[in-house]
Amino acid sequence: MTRRNVNKSVVIGTIGSDAHIIGGWVLKHAYEDAGFKVAFLGAMVSHQEFINAAIEVDADAILVSSSYGMGLIDCEGMRDKCIEAGLGDIILYVGGTIAAPLELERNWPEVERRFREMGFNRAFKNTCTAKESVTTLKADLGVE
Repeated sequence: MTRRNVNKSVVIGTIGSDAHIIGGWVLKHAYEDAGFKVAFLGAMVSHQEFINAAIEVDADAILVSSSYGMGLIDCEGMRDKCIEAGLGDIILYVGGTIAAPLELERNWPEVERRFREMGFNRAFKNTCTAKESVTTLKADLGVE
């Protein structure tokens, strides 16, 4: 795949006590292949670590992964902390198994609404592909 420089940076990591990194690792490579500069933080990343990395690399977006079903709890307050750090306009995405699996299956609109109320620009189901995520962020950032 040809890499194009889109002059945009993203921070990717798995939040909270979640040790799953495969989804984040896949996203890292997909975003790099699409021309983004990627700061990949790995697993068990705190809000502050996401924010510090976003400041350090002048990120345009923070992509939070969660695969153990506790994303609704782990992501609470993330937007507020971004605002406090001067990153109020940064794009925040969350994806993976971000809520208990049955809740995702039965009530996705409610799960998505709750993340939007927390200040996330988008919440993605665990069925979202890396390609779909890249396409969506490019559209949100106005890059081709």
